[in-house]
Amino acid sequence: MEWFVGLGIAGLLLLLFSLIFDGLLEGVFGGVLDGMFDGLLSLPVIAGFVSMLGFGGAIVLGTTGVGVTGATVAGVLAGVAAGWLTWKFSRALMREQTAATPRGGDLVGTSGSVVTAIPAEGYGEVLVYLAGQPLKLSAKSAVPVARGAEVWVESALSATSVAVRPVER
Repeated sequence: MEWFVGLGIAGLLLLLFSLIFDGLLEGVFGGVLDGMFDGLLSLPVIAGFVSMLGFGGAIVLGTTGVGVTGATVAGVLAGVAAGWLTWKFSRALMREQTAATPRGGDLVGTSGSVVTAIPAEGYGEVLVYLAGQPLKLSAKSAVPVARGAEVWVESALSATSVAVRPVER
């Protein structure tokens, strides 16, 4: 039984090791096995297998009378199940995609309001909304624009400045 508990603890230590040195086993063979096992040789999968082999075997050995061989078989089955679940879960997490990050060009055509008056030659400040978030930017306009006026963004000059024109109603 001590061997099973030892394997369970070793699996937990291997899991801790995998959190620190993620992707180590995938790169051990210099890319020769790339895509061949598709994550099955990852440390979390191996750690799940070893840990469940040990703890599953210890539970079966301690609660039933099947002996070491039966406990080993049950532990291997539990380890295979835990390794497979870990592999499937990690693949599902890797497929998770997020929306594209908004860029300055996404501001073109949006409306905003002038926070600091914009002189004919120089910069003022405007408040616009990008992806629902308020964003204060330096703004340049061909004509002077008063504070509080509504403006349209004509172009993104840089990551922090835009060219605007006043909205005429």
